[in-house]
Amino acid sequence: MMANKTSNYREGWRLVALISAMLVVMTIGVAAVRTFDVDGVRMAVRYTARSSLVLFCLAFSARAALTLFPSPWSRWQFRNRRYLGLSFAVSHALHAMAIVVFAITAPIAFAGVTSAASYIFGGIGYAFIALMAATSFDRTAAAVGPRAWRALHLAGGYYLLVQFTISFGKRMPDMPLYGLFLVPLVAAFVLRMVAMSRRPSGALTPSTSYE
Repeated sequence: MMANKTSNYREGWRLVALISAMLVVMTIGVAAVRTFDVDGVRMAVRYTARSSLVLFCLAFSARAALTLFPSPWSRWQFRNRRYLGLSFAVSHALHAMAIVVFAITAPIAFAGVTSAASYIFGGIGYAFIALMAATSFDRTAAAVGPRAWRALHLAGGYYLLVQFTISFGKRMPDMPLYGLFLVPLVAAFVLRMVAMSRRPSGALTPSTSYE
């Protein structure tokens, strides 16, 4: 019992609270390094995008990681996949706030790095994040039903995977090191594909699981 109490900060809602607090400190801290000028705000935009990437990949690959590599880590990852997903939603909410501040403080620079496509496809991504977060609770998941829940989370997950890949990949011609950010995305995709190929037929159906 004592061991469980001391490790609770790494589980469930306490994990969400811990990650959220760290994200807020990080966002404010990186902006403060440049005394909250435009460059500081843009740093906050970049860092929250990266934290979102990590949290998304952890949540998106949780079941596959447990299936292929059972270990204390993958069991923790799978057990907390819902909370990692909600932490991802928090991270991307902070990302959106940083973008809004950037748009307000430097409208000309903001217009130069955005387009109609970024509004459309980014908006779709945020709609998926909002819906997936809203249905990450037992009552809302039950309300939409397992089939709709699974369809939403599969479609949203793969859409966000593609969006992250495009967002980070398009920066590679100017900054080749951005290719490193594609590694967790490719790894998450490969893990899911391999795990899916090994899953016995009928082992998991939309009518029997919310995962």
